[in-house]
Formats: sequence, structure tokens, C-alpha cells
Amino acid sequence: MTVPALTAETRWRCTLCGNLTRFDVTRTARVTEFLHFDLAGESKVEETEVLSETVESVRCRWCNAVDQVELVARPGADEAQGPADQG
Repeated sequence: MTVPALTAETRWRCTLCGNLTRFDVTRTARVTEFLHFDLAGESKVEETEVLSETVESVRCRWCNAVDQVELVARPGADEAQGPADQG
């Protein structure tokens, strides 16, 4: 099942219990990373570029429902865009 993608104006909501804040997300990502190694050989990721990403499943932490999420508007998302659009 495809999980709806989040945007700057939306967030997930569990359709069974109403949870808006706690989810376990299983995703697959293809990334390019810039690694910086110190002289001792320890590495640190300094840059990450996400080439592709797929959300495979979302499980609600409150009721354990799997893939029962919908997209709802984030509070204030309309207000944040309104003045810029009127410009």
C-alpha cells in the first residue's frame, strides 16, 4: 500500500484513533553522502542528498494500526501562505 506523502502544509492522522504525533515509519531511501574521515579513521556524514525515498508503511504508536493514515492540514498552514500569495 502506498502511504500518502507529507508536504509542508500537511501531516499524518491515524484514521482509527486520531493520533497526530507518534508513528513508526518504514522507508527506503537512496542517498549520496559526503563522508569526512579524521586521521584516526572515524567518519562523519557532512552532507546528504536524498536521490529517492519511498515510505513503505506507517504504524500508529497509539493503536498499532498499520497503514491507516490520512493527510490532514497542518495548523496555520493556510495563514503562513496567505500573506505571501497576496503579495
